[in-house]
Amino acid sequence: MTVSTATASRANHGEGRRDEFHRRSVAALHAAEVPFLIGGAYMVEVCGGVSRSTKDFDLYIRPSHVKAALRALARAGYKTELTFPHWLAKGTYEGDMLDLIFRAGNGLCEVDDSWFERARDNELLGVPVKHCAPEEMIWMKAYIMERERFDGADIAHILRCCAGEIDWPHLVRRFGPDWRVLLSHLVLFGYIYPGERTRIPAAVMDDFNGRLWSEAKTAGPERLCRGTLLSRQQYLVDVQEWGYRDARLENRVQMDEKDIADWTDAIKKEE
Repeated sequence: MTVSTATASRANHGEGRRDEFHRRSVAALHAAEVPFLIGGAYMVEVCGGVSRSTKDFDLYIRPSHVKAALRALARAGYKTELTFPHWLAKGTYEGDMLDLIFRAGNGLCEVDDSWFERARDNELLGVPVKHCAPEEMIWMKAYIMERERFDGADIAHILRCCAGEIDWPHLVRRFGPDWRVLLSHLVLFGYIYPGERTRIPAAVMDDFNGRLWSEAKTAGPERLCRGTLLSRQQYLVDVQEWGYRDARLENRVQMDEKDIADWTDAIKKEE
């Protein structure tokens, strides 16, 4: 299977500093009995077949376990911080960085029990771990459409490798009212891999096409901008100057005005 092959390839990269950091991180959380899932670049390799170096090690945890995870890492000698209270905490050890992700940066895609129920058992450098399911990785990555980062290629590669294994009803449910975001990636997949179009179930595309046809005759919520759910920077003009309501303030999004302000202020700090 793709999972075993990719994981074995990753594990055989050697026992260098980065491998030791990864092992130390998962061991600290194991010792504290904090459940976590491996995602990020590891899962792009496992589910998408694309290997790339990355400065961060991404672990996914429930929001209710963030404090316990930070305490466990602090005991292990890490410098820790709750970087953004609505989605991200970090741990740093001798220059290496661990990201503890419990939602997406837009306040959606919360890590809930289903993430763990659907996770895949595997190993990381000889340590038993669980990997995020491809459906959750697609859901999390689908909203990342910044000028400097677009995760569409990761989604296309995951679909190329795993489309036949995906629980499509579950994936569609994950997106809920944001089904157009998923559809946009499925349309791009058919463009990127014209010979692979049939890997996307026809029933899924037919359902989405029916929704488009139905909605074409009616307008949606007036003066609402959902672009801020896709990019924290590129649609600021819409909500700050043009009078559109910011979709991040809807009840379903786990952000408040302070979270939005802090997330926006961080743009310049990270440039």
